[in-house]
Amino acid sequence: MTVTHARRRERLAALLPACEADAILVTGAVNVRYLTGLDSSNAALLVRADARAALATDSRYAETARRVCPDVEVIEDRDVAGVLATAALDGSPPGRLAVEAHRMTADAYFALGGDLLRLSGLVESVRRVKDDEEIGLLRTACELTDRAFAELLPTLRPGLTEREIARALERLMTDLGADAPAFATIVASGPNGSIPHHSPSDRPLARGDLVTMDFGARYGGYHADMTRTVAIGEPADWQRELYDLVRAAQRAGREAVRPGAATHEVDAAARDLITAAGHGGHFGHGLGHGVGLEIHEVPFLSPAPAAAKTDPGRGHARLEDRVPVTVEPGVYIPGRGGVRIEDTLVTRDDGPELLTRTTKELLVL
Repeated sequence: MTVTHARRRERLAALLPACEADAILVTGAVNVRYLTGLDSSNAALLVRADARAALATDSRYAETARRVCPDVEVIEDRDVAGVLATAALDGSPPGRLAVEAHRMTADAYFALGGDLLRLSGLVESVRRVKDDEEIGLLRTACELTDRAFAELLPTLRPGLTEREIARALERLMTDLGADAPAFATIVASGPNGSIPHHSPSDRPLARGDLVTMDFGARYGGYHADMTRTVAIGEPADWQRELYDLVRAAQRAGREAVRPGAATHEVDAAARDLITAAGHGGHFGHGLGHGVGLEIHEVPFLSPAPAAAKTDPGRGHARLEDRVPVTVEPGVYIPGRGGVRIEDTLVTRDDGPELLTRTTKELLVL
């Protein structure tokens, strides 16, 4: 992917003049990987406005860096940020160096010295729209996620604990070819379903439970994200009504995902249905988020309009073609339980591409 990484660096470099920067020091590990292909715990990348780049890493990764990034100058040094900042600021006259303020500690920032320009979210704004190779990796991660769930379903029965189910899902995903789980698997049964990010416990499943499972595979560095809620035994009327409401809201949210759609309007497409049903107070989180090399990345589908300019906390105000997002409405009733349904999909000009394809019918086990 050397050519692909070079194109990504060119897209980043093209943004620097408008930021009044001559170069940017990229220190976020995931951003370094995106721009070079190097996966390292200690690396930094200097990208100049003319797209020339230098990569610094220590002796543990130097040989790999030269192999993975043959078109980039590789500098072997333990102080990866410091050596690149020195190279950028030692010119005559010294250039204006931008840094990823949101990816650095205060200590690291002040250690660099010089007239630094603090930028946040610039690389993330480039990462937001995915290329075909990225979408292919994400598609595979989602396929592995679907397959793991299909293999898990026949094993679900009363008496299994939440913790046992979470471990089984994670083992299935890796056995099927995933690098690792995309995040810590959530399994919430019965009354625990009212906690959106419940940590799996030793509570055993019982007949009459709704069970929410939020999980995903990571493949080639890219993260899948899917949530399904199933019933153990015949569900009560209130459980079916709640499930049908969330399913309708999730469908409305998916259908609203299109290029040009405002992120808060996509959120409203699902949220308004839940609010009209009297459960607005039981849906406290945003409708969804971007996915890619990180499990949560821009854009974020949330109730309030996002800022028009890049903001790493909120993302861009409107969706674009080839932006993967999740759509995950939920209703959580304290003391009783909850329902969440989530898919990963890609914004497309001709309609969203659904990557997680497991049925959203209520499965009664």
